[in-house]
Amino acid sequence: TTLWQAADSDAAEETSAVDMGNVGFVLLAGGKGSRMKADRPKQFLDLCGAPILHHSLDLFLERLPAYCQQEGVTGPPNVVLVMDPMYQPEYEPLVKEYDGRLALANPGVERQGSVENGLNKLVEISEGACTIAAIHDSARPLVTIEEISNVVRDAKEYGAAVLGVPCKATIKESEDGSTVLRTIPRARLWEVHTPQVIDIATLQRGFAKVEAENLEVTDDVSIVEALGEPVKLTLGEYTNLKITTPEDMDVAKAILEERQTPPVQLKAMTTQDA
Repeated sequence: TTLWQAADSDAAEETSAVDMGNVGFVLLAGGKGSRMKADRPKQFLDLCGAPILHHSLDLFLERLPAYCQQEGVTGPPNVVLVMDPMYQPEYEPLVKEYDGRLALANPGVERQGSVENGLNKLVEISEGACTIAAIHDSARPLVTIEEISNVVRDAKEYGAAVLGVPCKATIKESEDGSTVLRTIPRARLWEVHTPQVIDIATLQRGFAKVEAENLEVTDDVSIVEALGEPVKLTLGEYTNLKITTPEDMDVAKAILEERQTPPVQLKAMTTQDA
C-alpha cells in the first residue's frame, strides 16, 4: 500500500541513533489480564525466565541506555512504572537501585487516567528535563530498540508518533454483531502498537481538552488527534505483539528464542520477586 511504502521508506532512510536525553518512558502495568485465565495479572507471568513486565523494564533501564551510550547519544533519564499499589512494595528495591531514574505511580480507573498519573510523575521526577513521553504497554515485551529509535525520531519531528503496522486481516463492520454491514478497505487501516511517543506539553493540552469536553479516547495519540494535530505513523514490526491470551505467550517465547535475546539483567530483582 501507499502508506506502507511511505513508512517503510522513512524507516529505511533513518539508521542513526537518536538522542533520548529529553525522553521519559511511562510503562503501564496496571491491567488485570483476565483473558489469560491465570492466578495473577499477565504482566507478572513468566516469559523465558522473567516476568513479562521485566522485559520492558530491562529494555528501558539497561539495554536501551547501553545502546545509546555505545552510539554516543544520551539515553532516557527517567522511567515511570504505573502499577497497582498492592504490588508496588515488591518494586521498591528496584526504585532504590535505579536511584532517581525509576519511579512508581498509581493506575487510574481507565487507561487515560493511568497515563495522566504516569505523566504527572514523569514531569515531577524529571524536573522538566523530559519534554517527550514514550508510553508503553507492559504487555508488549517484544518491542525492539530499532522500533523505539524510529518512533522517538518521528515524534521529535512531528510532535507525536505511534508504532504501527498495515492491517493484514480483512475487517468487517457490523451494527448488530450478527450480520455484516460492510467491508472496510484494508489499504487504509493500520494496527497501532506502543510505544506511543508524544510531546508532553501537547499531551497535557490534550488531557485538558478531553476532560473539559468529556471526550472518549481509545489510546494516547487519540488525545493528540482530539486537538486536530498530526500523528506520524512509524512503521513497526508485526512481532511487537500484545500478550492477551495463553497462545500469545507461546508465540512470544518463540520470538525471543529466535532472536537469542539475552536474559533480563535488572538490578535488585530476581525472578522470584514478582
